[in-house]
Amino acid sequence: MQLWITVLGVVLFLTKIIAYQFTHSLAILTDALESVVNVIAGFVGLYSLYVAAKPRDLDHPYGHGKAEFVSAAVEGGLIVAAGIMIVYETVLNIIEENPISKLDTGLLLVGITAVLNFIAGTICLQIGKRNNSLALRASGRHLQVDTYSTLGIIAGLVIILFTGLYWLDRLIALVMALVVVYNGYRILRASLAGIMDEADIQLLQRFVKVLNDNRRENWVDLHNLRVIKYGSLLHIDCHLTVPWYLNVREAHIEIDALDGLIKQEFGDAIELFVHTDGCLPFGCPICIKPDCAVREHVFEKRLEWTLENVVSNEKHRLEREA
Repeated sequence: MQLWITVLGVVLFLTKIIAYQFTHSLAILTDALESVVNVIAGFVGLYSLYVAAKPRDLDHPYGHGKAEFVSAAVEGGLIVAAGIMIVYETVLNIIEENPISKLDTGLLLVGITAVLNFIAGTICLQIGKRNNSLALRASGRHLQVDTYSTLGIIAGLVIILFTGLYWLDRLIALVMALVVVYNGYRILRASLAGIMDEADIQLLQRFVKVLNDNRRENWVDLHNLRVIKYGSLLHIDCHLTVPWYLNVREAHIEIDALDGLIKQEFGDAIELFVHTDGCLPFGCPICIKPDCAVREHVFEKRLEWTLENVVSNEKHRLEREA
């Protein structure tokens, strides 16, 4: 998919350059400059997917998935640079103004690029979400943003065509530059969050809801939850508290049930590491096991797992809840 995006980026860039040669419109030139980023980012993304697909080895025990975050960071940085370049070209054009011509031909060519961009961006986003690929999602968002900016440029050029207000060409270019810089920042921010292993709050909240809705009676508590992304792979660590009298085989059955539940809900690209803890007396008031023969305290309430309490230490949290 990334190969086709790269090829498409080259074709669209050449089309926009031809449209600029017909019209000498600064707005179309800014659109073409952004397409340069699409081409460069396409090659970077293509290489990052090749690296990310490599199996884990001695030097990379968690695989090579973080290459996708690096790719997205490069793409975000290039988009910001394109926005700054657009501002520069706009200011330069104010000093040395070039006349605009053949807007009808330019509009037709740019309109074709907008349609192709939107279709490719939609397909890219769908595949990226399905495979949990940051590189494909970043490319898809970039293509769609490129479409919206192109549509804005087309609307402005149509107004210029019918009104003769040629100063709007420079205004459109400046507005598009701000849009480009903002979206570049968003992609850059998301990639750096992945590199720094920033928590995905939405993913964690969904994870906690699935656990609450499917909780087993031997799952006394779950805590110290950590979810880290390595490209399309999710690496999950947690501590699962089970009744202290379970033997190793019985405790492993609970881990298998947890593993099966998570993979059923989130897919097979998951690496799960579970540390089992035997329950302690202070956990009795929130233990939902109805037939426990060694209960030392009366059951008081079922403790709903939340994002705040599943990432904390069990003992400190339960003491605070009590």
